[in-house]
Amino acid sequence: MKIKTKKAAAKRFSFSATGKVKFTRAGRRHLLSKKSNSKMLGKRSAGFMMDGDAGHVRRCLPYGE
Repeated sequence: MKIKTKKAAAKRFSFSATGKVKFTRAGRRHLLSKKSNSKMLGKRSAGFMMDGDAGHVRRCLPYGE
């Protein structure tokens, strides 16, 4: 039987080529004037989940969306 993908997770997470769970960093939508340039520079790059948390995302995305 096919398993449904959790669409909320599919919009937030993706997988890297090596299989790690990748996400975009929060805090870049609004109130940007008070945030420092160094903080915003760090938020440009994607984040990778720790293995303990990544297991839950893998269950939500059974087909590696």
